[in-house]
Amino acid sequence: MTALLLNPSSADYSQFDPETRRLLRATIDFFEGYGKQRLLQADLHAEWVADFLEFQKRERLFATFLTPAAYAGGDENRRWDGARNAALSEILGFYGLAYWYAEQVTILGLGPVWMSDNEAAKAKAARQLADGEVMAFGLSEREHGADVYSTDMILTPTGGAGGEPDGFTASGVKYYIGNGNVAGTVSVFGRRGDVDGPDGYVFFAVDSRHPAYRLIDNVVHGQMYVSTFELDEYPVGPDAILHTGPEAFAAALNTVNVGKFNLCHGSIGMCEHSLYEAITHSNNRILYGNPVTVFSHVQGNFVDAYARLSAMKLFSDRAVDYFRSASRDDRRYLLFNPVTKSKVTSEGETVMTLLLDVVAAKGYEKNTYFHQANRFIGWLPRLEGTVHVNVAQILKFMPNYLFDPAEYPEIGRRLDPADDAFFFAQGPVGGAGKVCFADWTAPYQARADVPNVAVFYEQATALKALLTTAPPSAEQQKDLDFVLTVGHLFTLIVYGQLILEQAALIGLDDDLLDRIFDFQIRDFSGYAVDLYGKPSATPEQQQWALGAVRRPVADTGVFDRVWQQVQALDGAYTMPS
Repeated sequence: MTALLLNPSSADYSQFDPETRRLLRATIDFFEGYGKQRLLQADLHAEWVADFLEFQKRERLFATFLTPAAYAGGDENRRWDGARNAALSEILGFYGLAYWYAEQVTILGLGPVWMSDNEAAKAKAARQLADGEVMAFGLSEREHGADVYSTDMILTPTGGAGGEPDGFTASGVKYYIGNGNVAGTVSVFGRRGDVDGPDGYVFFAVDSRHPAYRLIDNVVHGQMYVSTFELDEYPVGPDAILHTGPEAFAAALNTVNVGKFNLCHGSIGMCEHSLYEAITHSNNRILYGNPVTVFSHVQGNFVDAYARLSAMKLFSDRAVDYFRSASRDDRRYLLFNPVTKSKVTSEGETVMTLLLDVVAAKGYEKNTYFHQANRFIGWLPRLEGTVHVNVAQILKFMPNYLFDPAEYPEIGRRLDPADDAFFFAQGPVGGAGKVCFADWTAPYQARADVPNVAVFYEQATALKALLTTAPPSAEQQKDLDFVLTVGHLFTLIVYGQLILEQAALIGLDDDLLDRIFDFQIRDFSGYAVDLYGKPSATPEQQQWALGAVRRPVADTGVFDRVWQQVQALDGAYTMPS
């Protein structure tokens, strides 16, 4: 079986090309050389990530990973490659959210640029990346959040005679904008003051060093600079316009499709590092004359955390394959994206809570990576809207996914060194209800020999029965509290599908797979009980809910063997001091 969890002591990234391997390994070596004490001190004192940005500038890390091949100047190593970008996000999360965040918001800032027809802006962004600069995404505002339908960033026309203006001045405030303190390019969303409706939207590029750009403050206390900034009659010429009208709106949503996907691997990296610390501490901590890990409830927490973390990794890695294989005719990534943003990151919170319940007070000590990850793990499900926003999006895909399968060519592992050009040519937004999916039942039926996969598959097919025999009424469909529970039930089915696909591709151990579906069964049962308790649930729906509750197949042999996998992580990785 391919090694599943990241271990900096042994990671060689042999699946990638030589330069990718070198840069990923160099990134690990930078942090390992930085040392744990220095890493934690930087977090404790909220130091801006200048050392890391100097490293990435020296190695041309962001330039290599975040420049599409068309703007790479013939450098065959520079491309936008979703597989290696995911690997980098995992490494950065492993060492600290602030480092991941600097890359994350650079990706977002580049989205509207690479999606535009503005060749001058693209060439400028490529030069800035080569010079080691970072970018920012100026979408959200204090009053509107990330509501792209509303913006108080106003562009006022200048010049022009009787037709289109020859430029604009932009004025307004943007809030919660990462890297806004230093970004060479800030992609800003606004609207024309003289044009009503969607036709007035504009995405334009600004420079944080311009005199008309006023940095106000950092919204958070931390290494990340999450800025508030104001534009005061900032001059916007034709060379700065990235998108106008409905295309500007689409660029905002399509950028989120590309950029916020990386939330999942950032969360995975944080949990992996925390797991190493937790098992190494607990397995060597003597309590009442025994190692802490001799107690059954501790072993249970570790096995559950390990299974959930493994599932996060399996789902997210498989989702990368769908992203890299996407086209106008295959938009399945539009479902898997909100699942990574909501489900995977929420599972990260669950993993950290399970581990914290074991390490207890140790998890708050300033000399642990754990206490840093524990503070920040809850940010990830909330950095892009909230979980309910993404679950509501997921629900749009449910009818076609469950009831109307389509034929698609088989998608294998996508680790090839290709440029993912479709990320920046996604086209118009909308049409979620028209996206088709392959038969989701096939991966489940293929592994019905695994006891808990078979039990969960019973629950999954039961959801189809609910939607056929006692579906939400028109009134219930307006009740977000009710339909979100249905959305969580559906999400578990999607989650399980990609987990099974990835497990088959890498030859995952059957014991671990069984433990993954152990918690899938328990989680599905929990949401079924929640549905039963909804005030608007009909008697038929209540009866269904109780009938959908299942007990996982208990196998002490399976549990003990997975526990041995967890226990083997004791001392497997310790960050140098």
